[in-house]
Amino acid sequence: MAILFCIYALLYVCSSKGILIPPKDISVSAVFAFGDSYVDQGNNNYIVTLGKCNFPPYGKDFVGGKPTGRFSNGKTLADFLAEALGVKDYLPAYLDPLIQDQDLLTGVSFASGGSGYDPITPKIASAIPLSVQIEKFKQYTEKLKMNIGEEVAKDIIKNSVFLVVASTNDLLYSLPARSLEYDAISYDNMLVKLALNFVKEIHKLGAGRIAVFSAPPVGCLPALRTLAGSPLRKCVDRENKAAQLFNNMLKQKLQSLTSSFAPSRVAFVDFYNPLISIIENPYQYGLEVTDKGCCGTGEIEVVFLCNKLSPTCSNDSKFLFWDSIHLSEKGCSIFLDQILPNLIKSLF
Repeated sequence: MAILFCIYALLYVCSSKGILIPPKDISVSAVFAFGDSYVDQGNNNYIVTLGKCNFPPYGKDFVGGKPTGRFSNGKTLADFLAEALGVKDYLPAYLDPLIQDQDLLTGVSFASGGSGYDPITPKIASAIPLSVQIEKFKQYTEKLKMNIGEEVAKDIIKNSVFLVVASTNDLLYSLPARSLEYDAISYDNMLVKLALNFVKEIHKLGAGRIAVFSAPPVGCLPALRTLAGSPLRKCVDRENKAAQLFNNMLKQKLQSLTSSFAPSRVAFVDFYNPLISIIENPYQYGLEVTDKGCCGTGEIEVVFLCNKLSPTCSNDSKFLFWDSIHLSEKGCSIFLDQILPNLIKSLF
């Protein structure tokens, strides 16, 4: 499958792991990630929250079988994107006290598991709000300027890719929490405005290439299937419709925003339809299970419920999800294969 996909991509070449890498004339200085647990590389290890995963079996397929705080059995979307862009194999967490100055030159993640666009989302989850992630990025740029000079620092930021992955937690628990204030349409309208404001803010701070993820099919996450998908554990239509509405609105608004940002680029990354395709056609992608995670029963275990006492599946490379919310390393790899060609075209 990976070979056929690489042939289909034409303009791209395939690495030994099947991940697409860009043509040699594309140069990316660094990758920066903002948002939630899909790109939290371990920042939650260093804050007071229940949303941690710095314990086994998380990280069982990472280097040395080490749990790093990534919400996965191995590499995340942020790691795979940094690798595919030729930047580095692993994107570190900004709050990691062991991070080296050299790591700062090629990018870090400011994301926090449980965060979202809605200000109440990180409060509910005790996560780092996006507004604070922005402040951390400002702190980062000052460190960079001190280390290598202002002009070189500006050039690195300008030639970097900024990854924004949020909205899942907003739709997962903040939308129900705000049901007395908002219906799905008005809530999605608010989320889109907050997302656009965030994009404008990082653009003001020098971001030249910004990739904004849509919402995934939240109703198809294993945990939602278990909690609200009937005894048959079907995808939950209500959450999926809310995600689709948000995505359509976000895509339209980002397209209009892009023209005013020229020559900077803003890419809408469809996190919904490629995942639906994988969920509905697992064998086409070399998978077998897409309605359960690998950890425990796969139906509800996530963060502290997925722990060293939880049995894991015999072959996690056959599972799209690692726990009941997050993609497995294999799932991340397959998804990035699907979206990378369009992402490259949109950003470069």
